[in-house]
Amino acid sequence: MVLKVYVSGMSGNKEVKKRQQRVLMILDSKNIKYDTVDITEPGKESEKELMQNKSTSSGGTVSDPEPRHPLPPQLFNDEEYCGDYDAFDMANEIDTLEVFLKLVSADTTAVSTAQIELKQENGEAKKEEAEAEEKKPEEEEKKPEGGDGDAKDEAAEKAENEDEDGEDKKKTEAEGEDGSENTEEKLTATTTAAAVKASTSDSQSELLLDSERAAAAQ
Repeated sequence: MVLKVYVSGMSGNKEVKKRQQRVLMILDSKNIKYDTVDITEPGKESEKELMQNKSTSSGGTVSDPEPRHPLPPQLFNDEEYCGDYDAFDMANEIDTLEVFLKLVSADTTAVSTAQIELKQENGEAKKEEAEAEEKKPEEEEKKPEGGDGDAKDEAAEKAENEDEDGEDKKKTEAEGEDGSENTEEKLTATTTAAAVKASTSDSQSELLLDSERAAAAQ
């Protein structure tokens, strides 16, 4: 199986030239062996016709979005079409280039896909962990403020309870003083009444004695 990259050495389209250079550079960096087929060279008419007939992607560019014939670079594995530059670039980005170039068997495609998904999941997990680590200092900074607030609330509640206890104590003392005054007043009134009664009894006794003395004198 031979990987073939169809290019145009005489293309006047700058974007096509940049794409061709990038494809070859990526393949060289990954040590992937390939053959370059320049469709503009003499005697390459059959190769050019094969590329144009079998390429299902047009390889359109910004300056030529809908070309009449597929534009290079186009990639083939022997005579089996792989794709154009955009498909190649996407496969390289998601790390499935060997699958795209049909350099590995179809059985490994599912494994490669699973590996990609696992990498994405690991990347998301690491991102979540990093976000959690960033949030921790913020939460720790907020805790002391919350602690001071709780301490202030407890102190205020304690002071309020002490004030209530003080008021209850004063009220009890006042009630005690009122009770003492009432008791003294009652005692004074009782003593006064007894004295008045005793005085009245003495007066009546003297009158009775005077009456008896007058009767005896007669």
